[in-house]
Amino acid sequence: MGLLVTRGAGPLARGAQLTLSVAGAESNVAVALARLGVPVTWIGRLGTDAVGDVVRRELGAEGVDLAVVRDPDAPTGLLIKERRSATSTRVHYHRSGSAGSRLEPADVPVDAVAGAGILHVTGITPALSATAASAVERAVDVAKAAGVLISFDVNHRSKLWGSKAAAAALAPLLARSDVVFAGLDEAALFVDVDPDADPAETARALARLGPAQAVVKLGSRGCVAVVDDAVHRQEAMSVHVVDPVGAGDAFVGGYLAGLVAGDEPAARLELAVTLGAYACTVDGDWEGLPFRADLAAATDPEHVDR
Repeated sequence: MGLLVTRGAGPLARGAQLTLSVAGAESNVAVALARLGVPVTWIGRLGTDAVGDVVRRELGAEGVDLAVVRDPDAPTGLLIKERRSATSTRVHYHRSGSAGSRLEPADVPVDAVAGAGILHVTGITPALSATAASAVERAVDVAKAAGVLISFDVNHRSKLWGSKAAAAALAPLLARSDVVFAGLDEAALFVDVDPDADPAETARALARLGPAQAVVKLGSRGCVAVVDDAVHRQEAMSVHVVDPVGAGDAFVGGYLAGLVAGDEPAARLELAVTLGAYACTVDGDWEGLPFRADLAAATDPEHVDR
């Protein structure tokens, strides 16, 4: 999507100035992977408008390969991020009838999916339309047939659909996934979640539904994962938060980069929370994501690159 962001804090209705960037959960993950040197392809549909041109340019400049259909009959989707105050943000979607909502199974590049190491999908795309949901199903079918590992971030967006509809549509996708990412509220779509219990129990419950790796994101409390029945925990990094939007996608990108590299679960989770922390320190959904050379600064508070 295109992303319009208000400059400074305050209500959008007062006529705030807006700056243009790009956003999207899957594209954020793609940029995170590309900056860490992982070859990655983003699959999507854009309008033939200027906003679509911006999305292509930005992702291409980040080293992301693009498998994109340009749709002359629909506009590129838009997201408006309103900084309502210094500590709160509202997002407003303009995606109904957008090019992205018209994604369809024929848009899925079969050879690219079958030849990938990991197929990553989210619960956002199926919410956009029936054809978009079918496109995700097609990609998963191809990946399954080719033995490609499937990664699924629940990423429930209540402004796109309700909890019951999301749970019904996404449960089959969860069952077919090898890796699942969810916050506690998102996990509650599929399993009983006791907020006072050890979140590892939630991860275990998710893993029992199919995925061998279930990662529960806990925000400032870090994360917990069940990988092949073993529990792993990782504390969050303490940073000065400028903009938390996109941190979850950065986390996923870090975990998947570690998975591609063959890292042990503990190292994957450490890289995941590092990327999530980095994303919070800069305005924008993906602009603050680190390159490999930046990672030393995360563990050395006195790091100076001279």
